[in-house]
Amino acid sequence: MNFSLPIAPLFVPGDRPERFAKAAASGADAVIIDLEDAVAPEAKARARGNLRAGLIETPVILRVNAMGTAWHDEDIAAAIAAEAGAVMLPKAEDPAAIAALTMRLDGMPVLALIESAQGLAAARQIARIPGVTSLAFGSVDYSLDLGMAHRPELLLPARSELVMAARLGELLPPLDGVTTQLDDISVTQADARHARELGMGGKMCIHPRQVTPVQQAFLPSEAELAWARRVLGAAEGASALDGEMIDRPVSERAQRILRAHPG
Repeated sequence: MNFSLPIAPLFVPGDRPERFAKAAASGADAVIIDLEDAVAPEAKARARGNLRAGLIETPVILRVNAMGTAWHDEDIAAAIAAEAGAVMLPKAEDPAAIAALTMRLDGMPVLALIESAQGLAAARQIARIPGVTSLAFGSVDYSLDLGMAHRPELLLPARSELVMAARLGELLPPLDGVTTQLDDISVTQADARHARELGMGGKMCIHPRQVTPVQQAFLPSEAELAWARRVLGAAEGASALDGEMIDRPVSERAQRILRAHPG
């Protein structure tokens, strides 16, 4: 099954089906229908009942409940029946159990959500499991697990390790965790830009107003585009531009920037 990593996937509670189409209309390139944190225990069966194949045109990622919970097995069965585009597995920690799950899903992509010290310690193993397509960072739960503040500078080592794990496992770049502050969209955009600069491939959103700022942050800036064009437009064989050496990595970086520009 082909899977394209979304840049700005948007969470929507699984027990609020009236929001599914609204989430899809937000401009998000995927909708994460959440059966886990956003759904109370007494509503989980009802949330599963809201799933059906082709319920919206936007790609659907289903965040199931964690392994070992009372709801996990039924969530997986519902994901298969609904032909979800991918499964997001929270509290991903046990490589052997995750490998068994990917076998059960028979080709359905798995996004392993790393949100604990144990999960981060196992991230490189998890990234090598066939069927795991990408890692995602549950930064809020990770901070809680370690008893640390949820600040970008403190979470830098964890984000960097997830980027490294994904690269070593030849996965798509990881998805960054959510920005919980909703009243200042500039914070969301700054967080997304920080994630992009670290090598992450996208950022999960919890409100429709975050989608566009995240998408914009993951596009090359005008300054980056201008630099890339000048590098590639330099005379063949040139070794420097504006005092900067031009070698193969610099040229390839310029090409990558231009490829990321939709125009």
